[in-house]
Amino acid sequence: MGRLSNLRQQDPVLTELAYGYDNAEMACEALFPVVNVDKEGGKIPLFGKEKFRIYETLRALRAKSNRIQPSDIGDLDIILDEHDLEYPIDYREDEEASFPLRAHANDVVTEGIQLRREKYCADLAQNAANYAASNKITLSGTSQFTDGTNSDPEGVVSDAHDAIRKKIGKKANTMVIGESSWRVLKRHPQLRGLLSTNTKRLVRIEDLKDIFEVQNIVIGLSMFEPEIGDQMADIWSDNIVMAYVPTADKSMRTMYKPSYGYTLRKKGSLIVDARTEDGKVEIIRQTDIYRPYLLGAEGGYLISNTNG
Repeated sequence: MGRLSNLRQQDPVLTELAYGYDNAEMACEALFPVVNVDKEGGKIPLFGKEKFRIYETLRALRAKSNRIQPSDIGDLDIILDEHDLEYPIDYREDEEASFPLRAHANDVVTEGIQLRREKYCADLAQNAANYAASNKITLSGTSQFTDGTNSDPEGVVSDAHDAIRKKIGKKANTMVIGESSWRVLKRHPQLRGLLSTNTKRLVRIEDLKDIFEVQNIVIGLSMFEPEIGDQMADIWSDNIVMAYVPTADKSMRTMYKPSYGYTLRKKGSLIVDARTEDGKVEIIRQTDIYRPYLLGAEGGYLISNTNG
């Protein structure tokens, strides 16, 4: 450990900036909130539906108490992955730069780590193979929201709520909408007709929360460059992901509360360190150890292919 500590000197200022970094365009934590764990591997519990059963609770005078027969609690093996990026700064660049180059380097590696996590979570959430047949729909033809005359976004979302509720006893409280889907929804004549106003305007996020009965709606705005020089592409496609995700302060989150998904992160693993190579190149490096898990797919619903 002594040798590793000498080679790797954490920068507390840059690490604090990395923890405080927030990109409003990223939607992954809405569906996969971060929960800290102590180890890179282990097991997490998978709970059943004991809380939703009707039990005999009436007790006669001097009778024994009504005892529950506990169900078996399953578990899931977890293995976390290390992710890191580093940014080189030549001493001559640092001397000539007209802006704080170390802070810029930290922003670049932070954005890179975060964007990779966003893509990781989006791929999990938008993969139809991760959902049962009852918890997904692929729209086509007149059911696609680009058909403003015949499509029924409110009805599709209502059916999704019903499907989730039949599985877990709760309605979805979170929704991530791809940017291309959002562009269509905010102009959809059905939704605009449901607004309690005579003012001609586009549908807003707050309107959707009321119409769709979802308290947390996030638009997936983030994009990536598939290959150098390629046209930018959406990370969140023309899809809508609905889910039940416990709402709690970050400090109160725990993997023992059933949820659609979590990002499990090793406690204290998100750090930024700095080192010098050959006395002339400073390396700013960020490390994070995590993996997102879709733990409760039956608490989610995927609406695919919203646009024609």
